[in-house]
Amino acid sequence: MNWDQIEGKWEQFKGSARERWGELTDDELAEARGNREQLAGLIQEKYGKTREEAKEEIDEWQNSFSDNHA
Repeated sequence: MNWDQIEGKWEQFKGSARERWGELTDDELAEARGNREQLAGLIQEKYGKTREEAKEEIDEWQNSFSDNHA
């Protein structure tokens, strides 16, 4: 699944993101609106990760949808 699909259906994926990154609030996820860079910034800030680590986590999360919906 590509990121455009996730971004376009962000309301559906927001719950899964909340499960994956429990420290992010509903308001923060709503504000991100599926923007990959903004989500990476939130993960970086909340979890003390590097930008690269945050992006890798997002990639893993994104790939889980491809694996489950292939």
